[in-house]
Amino acid sequence: MGHSFSSRQCLAATLLLGAAAILGGCQQGPSSTQNTLNPTQAGAEPVRESELRAYCPAVTLRDGTNYFRTFERGGEGDPDRIVYQASIADTSRACKYGADATTMTVAVAGKIVPGPKGRTGAVDMPIRVAAVRGDEVLYSNLFRHSVTVGDTAGATQFVFTTADVAIPGGVDPAVQLFVGFDEGPQGGR
Repeated sequence: MGHSFSSRQCLAATLLLGAAAILGGCQQGPSSTQNTLNPTQAGAEPVRESELRAYCPAVTLRDGTNYFRTFERGGEGDPDRIVYQASIADTSRACKYGADATTMTVAVAGKIVPGPKGRTGAVDMPIRVAAVRGDEVLYSNLFRHSVTVGDTAGATQFVFTTADVAIPGGVDPAVQLFVGFDEGPQGGR
């Protein structure tokens, strides 16, 4: 006895076989036991296995450093005289390991919200990046990050990145990485 397929059954079988062929192709590729990842298609340098397993300290925000307010002259502390308030919403970091030092790229994302006295124009925010090991300051730099606020009706997002946070001798679990707003002096912690 012969079996006849309807056109609907034939289409379903064709789609199923096509999906199986595509999924089969996804399973092919370089072996997962290689010691080097080779992202040459993306134009990047290969990543060594030792770099994947190496320690890269997480970014920590100290209490009170995730927001920053600017007041109208003479109105410090008065909520009705806030020009803007900036806040940090997210942080990230990446480590590049060298023979003599580890260099970190640190990124901070946040937003600026105009206050009752808000206005358009450039806003300079003091962002400090610091790395410490116990009481020893390994790196500390205060950056003035300028963002242009073009509209006082809503929030303006910003991203700050620095790629030159050098830690002499490398990083280990005792190294802490801090970021946050800081109106303090240029050096120090």
